[in-house]
Amino acid sequence: MKHGKKYVDSAKLIDRTKLYEVDEALDIAVKTATAKFDETVEVHVRLGVDSRHADQQVRGAVVLPNGTGKTVRVAVFAKGDDAEAAVAAGAEVVGAEDLVAKIQGEGFMDFDVAIATPNMMGLVGRLGKVLGPRGLMPSPKAGTVTPDVAKAVSEAKAGKIEYRLDKTNIIHCPIGKASFGTEKLKENFDVLLSAIIKAKPEAAKGQYIRSCALASTMGPGVKINPAKLG
Repeated sequence: MKHGKKYVDSAKLIDRTKLYEVDEALDIAVKTATAKFDETVEVHVRLGVDSRHADQQVRGAVVLPNGTGKTVRVAVFAKGDDAEAAVAAGAEVVGAEDLVAKIQGEGFMDFDVAIATPNMMGLVGRLGKVLGPRGLMPSPKAGTVTPDVAKAVSEAKAGKIEYRLDKTNIIHCPIGKASFGTEKLKENFDVLLSAIIKAKPEAAKGQYIRSCALASTMGPGVKINPAKLG
């Protein structure tokens, strides 16, 4: 794969043979974010688990103290008082059968997070094939199936992110924008890593965090020393 001049110049700042401390890696990720837009900084953590086994799944959600820097559009499946509470909390889209029909019939997907009250899941279940592959299916583990929709909407707006293993046992998560600077990104990184460590399955054997890397949207990856991450 051929990279552009900016990427090549950025890559020169990184020693490929080195495992960096978190602060230093974040500093490099910020410096290598040279695009004309405010790049997102992402963390990629490979875990010593096997995602094919139900007892080795790692999944959850955490509110980043400094948010993600992204405007989050929230859809809520709710009725009555719950629907009113969702609107009051700032949800962009609120509905029930009408919202399901709009998604199924019109392909409406103008939202980043979907939240549902428990009594709506029978209805929302019909959207599994649409929402599931996009990572938008409401889930109790992620706190997006809840009787307290107002709280869930507020948390989503404040920078709540979901983390989950992919098929290669890696978690990919945004921890903010390059413009946040190293200090705020470090606070977000620490909160995310603590949550992942706390979510360690009892069935996991050996080294839990196998590798960890940071990268801005257009920048090269920076490897972090996993031994220092707990």
